[in-house]
Amino acid sequence: MAKNIRTKREREKAMVSEMITFYCRKRHGRKCGLCPECAALKAYARQRSDKCPFMETKTFCSNCKVHCYKPEMRERIRAVMRFSGPRMIFHHPVAAVRHVLETKKEKKRMERCNRSLKIREQKW
Repeated sequence: MAKNIRTKREREKAMVSEMITFYCRKRHGRKCGLCPECAALKAYARQRSDKCPFMETKTFCSNCKVHCYKPEMRERIRAVMRFSGPRMIFHHPVAAVRHVLETKKEKKRMERCNRSLKIREQKW
């Protein structure tokens, strides 16, 4: 199980790094490397992923109940995701499709969980 979590964590860090790099290249005109702001965001996102206690059960940070990003960094990563996310299908199609499938799977899981909670509440 630890290997799966480690693999999942590394895959998440690689994808976030790729999205930040893509964002910086297209928005800030960087041909190679990252601008200081994007480099700081990348380091911060990787550090947050390393320390995530919910990695075993969560799919994406946006689905997490606990938001561990500082508000400023959270807005910056949202901007990156909004820009890079839809364009990833052209740059990393397998990862983009995996993301869509995992998102749908997570939504179904959350719906089942919410239904079971409602049923439990009705019994009380």
